[in-house]
Amino acid sequence: MILQSLYELYENRLKDDASYLVPRPGFSVQNITFRILLNPDGSLRDIQDARATVAEATKTGKTKSRQVPKQMLVPGESKPPGQGINPCSFWDNSAYLLGYKKPDKSAAKAEKDAVRALETFEATREHYIELSRQISNPVVDVICQFYENHWTPDRAAEWTEKLDDFAATGFGVFQVLPEKKDVHELEFIKDWAVSCAATHTPSEALGTCLVLGDELPIARLHDPAIKGVNGAAPGGAKLASFNLSAFESYGKDQSYNSPVSENVAFGYCNALNALLSGPQSSRHRVVIGDATTIFWSEKKSSAEAFFAGILTGEIGDSPIDDETETVSDQAVHKQVEGFLKVLRRGGGASIEDLDVDGDSKFYILGLSGNVTRLVVRFWHVSTTREMVDRLKDHYENLALTRSRDPHPYFEPEFPSAQRLLDQSARERKAISPLLGGQLMQAILHRNRYPMTLYQGVLNRLRANEPVDYLKATILKATLIRNFNQSIDMSLNPNRIDPAYLLGRLFAALEKTQEDALGKVNAGVRERFYSSASATPGTVFPRILRTYQHHLAKMEGGMKTNRERLVQEIHAPLDGYPSHLNLEEQGLFAIGYYHQRQDFFTKKEKSETQAVEA
Repeated sequence: MILQSLYELYENRLKDDASYLVPRPGFSVQNITFRILLNPDGSLRDIQDARATVAEATKTGKTKSRQVPKQMLVPGESKPPGQGINPCSFWDNSAYLLGYKKPDKSAAKAEKDAVRALETFEATREHYIELSRQISNPVVDVICQFYENHWTPDRAAEWTEKLDDFAATGFGVFQVLPEKKDVHELEFIKDWAVSCAATHTPSEALGTCLVLGDELPIARLHDPAIKGVNGAAPGGAKLASFNLSAFESYGKDQSYNSPVSENVAFGYCNALNALLSGPQSSRHRVVIGDATTIFWSEKKSSAEAFFAGILTGEIGDSPIDDETETVSDQAVHKQVEGFLKVLRRGGGASIEDLDVDGDSKFYILGLSGNVTRLVVRFWHVSTTREMVDRLKDHYENLALTRSRDPHPYFEPEFPSAQRLLDQSARERKAISPLLGGQLMQAILHRNRYPMTLYQGVLNRLRANEPVDYLKATILKATLIRNFNQSIDMSLNPNRIDPAYLLGRLFAALEKTQEDALGKVNAGVRERFYSSASATPGTVFPRILRTYQHHLAKMEGGMKTNRERLVQEIHAPLDGYPSHLNLEEQGLFAIGYYHQRQDFFTKKEKSETQAVEA
């Protein structure tokens, strides 16, 4: 099902859309960082930086520019891994093209690299002499003259500044003056590459293709390798591969025991690469935990950008940037803003608020890397309407009054999945590698939220971390979906669950200490929150005794109001439970959070009323 959907995406959308830069047979997409500019006589004019400049938004809201490799369609397949010598046509790395590799810090490694660079250069020189016999054209002859008469690897010393900068990584291409295009972009080279692909000898292994159902030549290897997945090898990984006898069936080795035709393998692999690392990948790819998540719709739709905006970066809280966003991106940004505004007002948002086809199929695939292989974390197929409804339900579960307690970091109203995962551990490396997939399954299938996430938040609260907005949203959503609780966005003074009341009471006692003594090094929360939320029976009598001392230091109406509030919260309680289970500990935290925010809300209201008076 996954391979079929990706192949259909390649055939129906990507291969004819130039913006995705998806190759046809005979071509591949490569990261180009430098250009060798040649004079008509074959002499070297310059080595140019061919990288692209991109603008990125920083966390402070500013933009910065950086240089990235420029993706180009070039003749031939990707360079195979390993120690073999495989010169490419009209593109390659600096070792092959110029006989130079940036020296390694290790002298022994640098010497070994230098020897191999000379070997690869000689192979490249012979390769272009052979190409000049195959392709009768003056442009190819100029490249041959460059190798035969004008360049030797010792000349690289004159160009080390550039070669060690932008040519150290990535690949280079040729441009022969007075042509304005690179050599690989010239029509006669494209025709030559197509003719080479047409002479490709198909696999001798025939079988029923699992995707198309026809008797076709079966791919031995599924190429090109997939790049852009976290945890995978830089050179790429395989979604389907077999390399051990234990994986063979009926004597069929490699991919012959999972028969997929050569055309299908080429199509689905290039579709994956386009979504993961192509020029349009930003509207199809997000990273959630250890899972690199890609998504696409059956037809080209702004729903893809909508989904990316929702899952990646709190688009509902970020302003539209006229400099870094295209007109199309700004239009989608405005749609998302409108959708979230409706949702912010208490629901009612629907697919009709977005300019998308609600009945179009929508696909979501979560992948993680295991060096040379890809692991499928989750796979979800639905309509765009169902996808939007699931997101809406997820954010309604999270909906909570945002913290009015000052914090040094941004608290988004519509947090991304990654921000939610970050609440389960102090450092990202401590987050379970399975948790991202489990959270996405909960969002996309309306499953129960992973208890690992819920327990991770409770553990951080027991470690004296503040009960802030993001942690409270996770507890609220889990209590609603996993425990069938009904949780309000803000304080519910009529709720009489003991755990909720105890959380409110703890917040009131903490606030009394703050009002009486100001900021102290170790207050009520730092000293008692962990035990109060788990074993209230052993803690609350002690805290209430200190509360009386704090209350005595307060004066006037504030003292009276606080005493009345504590009595109102305490009245429905019939003693203090000896312990609270996980569900009750979550309710305790929600009660605490609600009461804390209510203190600040009332303060703001009273100040506003005083100004108006």
